[in-house]
Amino acid sequence: MPEGIGDKYQKQTKYRRGRLPNKTLDWSKRPDVYKEYVDTPIIKLPNPQPVPGGMGLDEAFMRRKSTRDYAAKPINSNQISYLLWASAGIQRVERGHEFRMVPSAGALYPIETYVVINNSFDIPSGLYHYSVKKHLLEELRRGDLGVELASAALDQDVCVTAAAVFIWSGVFFRSKWKYGERAYRYTYLDAGHIAENLYLAAVSKGLGACSIGALYDDELNKFIGVDGAEESAFYMSVVGWPAEA
Repeated sequence: MPEGIGDKYQKQTKYRRGRLPNKTLDWSKRPDVYKEYVDTPIIKLPNPQPVPGGMGLDEAFMRRKSTRDYAAKPINSNQISYLLWASAGIQRVERGHEFRMVPSAGALYPIETYVVINNSFDIPSGLYHYSVKKHLLEELRRGDLGVELASAALDQDVCVTAAAVFIWSGVFFRSKWKYGERAYRYTYLDAGHIAENLYLAAVSKGLGACSIGALYDDELNKFIGVDGAEESAFYMSVVGWPAEA
């Protein structure tokens, strides 16, 4: 079978004993791990609150599945707040470092989270960026965007029927600063950690989720307003009330 781009990448980014990259880090160029939009409307989110006496971890594991059929039922800012915090938010501060809910190679956190709200009691429909540092939503576009987003996701209608859609992008230099070309491996792993946390957080609230990897890259990048090079979207997940709920 002919060697493809992926095969070459796997080979050329391997770590081999005695042949690790010899790289000196330029700490003056260490990238910021937070992206924030300036002069955009914001929506402050309530503090994330777990449900007292709610679902245990074992039950969440057993109930977790990909949900593709959703009821036309809105979600609220409390639920969005909890899902964002549980998947990508700050968990603790130690020795001046802010650690998040998921692991990240070198604590460099290359993943950015965007949210499209389709159906909510108290958040207007539109596209938002999640400010991790401030735990709030930065408004990028207002309006019913589900059909446009579905078009970028290979016409998957679930992007319209779900109450919200999470979009994850990678700011690659955050990891490349330390890990070079191997950073792409770590960026994709980070997104997987975030997506699984979202699954478990959603099911613990009685919601459903479904991850999406099939998308038109350039169209999705244009949708969220990134260049596709320094930052590129590559993963999504829908969230909402299961149709049977």
